[in-house]
Formats: sequence, structure tokens, C-alpha cells
Amino acid sequence: MSKPNFDAMSKAELRAYVIAHQDDQEAFYALADCLTAKPPSATYPASMTREEIHKAVLDIIQQKQRCLRRAAPTLDSEKTA
Repeated sequence: MSKPNFDAMSKAELRAYVIAHQDDQEAFYALADCLTAKPPSATYPASMTREEIHKAVLDIIQQKQRCLRRAAPTLDSEKTA
């Protein structure tokens, strides 16, 4: 039996899969990665340079893009249904 594509699953689908297949460590880690992709609210010191602020903003954007890429195939299939 082949493994499902966890990257193509939405967070809700992946959560349901993990609940149904509690011994699947790969699925668990894929869900953990998705859940931790959204970092907690962070505070930044006022002494940050423009370059440090720019890097922090780019890091946040990249994290969000990775999570969206995982959900994108699912969103596309919902539009066609």
C-alpha cells in the first residue's frame, strides 16, 4: 500500500489521517511541521537595523508560503469540485 501525499493534504485532512493512523510517524511529523509553521507572535527590539527587520519579514513570508504550498493542491481540487 502506498503512502498518501502529505504535502497535498490540508491541515484538517492531515489531522484526520493522523488520528486514523496513529502509528504512522511520517504523517505525525508532517502534521507537526504544518502546525509549527505558524510561529507564535514575536516581539522585536526597537534597536533592530533595517536589514534585520527585512530578514525577519522575509522569514515570515517564506514560512507562510511553505504552508500555503502544502495546501494549494487541495484548494485547487476544491475549486473544480
